[in-house]
Amino acid sequence: MTKPLDVHTIMTTGPVLPVMVIPDIEMALPLADALMAGGIKVLEITLRTDCALDAIKLIAKERPDAIVGAGTLLTPKDAEKAAEAGAKFGVSPGLTKTLAKQDSLPLLPGVSTASEVMKALEWGFERLKFFPAVPAGGVPMLKGIGGPLPQVKFCPTGGIGLNNAADFLALDNVLCVGGSWVAPEKAMKEGQWGEISKLAAEAVQKFAG
Repeated sequence: MTKPLDVHTIMTTGPVLPVMVIPDIEMALPLADALMAGGIKVLEITLRTDCALDAIKLIAKERPDAIVGAGTLLTPKDAEKAAEAGAKFGVSPGLTKTLAKQDSLPLLPGVSTASEVMKALEWGFERLKFFPAVPAGGVPMLKGIGGPLPQVKFCPTGGIGLNNAADFLALDNVLCVGGSWVAPEKAMKEGQWGEISKLAAEAVQKFAG
């Protein structure tokens, strides 16, 4: 049995963690293939659509080289269902005491204030999602948090795109960024998988290393 991946390893696998909202199960494999062709293999599928768990299950089964995670986890039950579907990690918009205690998946929980970071530390989390990144203060906020809390590393998500990702990735306390710009809804609906591969490759080449 392979050892479960830890959150730090997942966050350092690539500079961009795509946040994927999959409205139709038929899009799941083509989308995963397009992103992987562009060099992105860590894929966060948000539990915001009816087919999300089925999409996780399908990609996990058919594309074993992908590291599939479940986003928008709100409860321990969400984490349990995602793990059963084959997810390797979970991402949540915030953090509650009950969610912190779940043991179904390695968790990347969301925070947006220094107090929330301190609470996450108290519950054993040093790798966090800063969300919503731009509305919550962006680069200056993360710089400010980095002073008193240097042990915490972040994946900022929310309002990040090709134009500002480099500013976040330049920070010492940022390991990767999350974003939906590499898998735009329009390109998905129109089946423009080559365009998505191009966006993924552009992100990897621009921000890796």
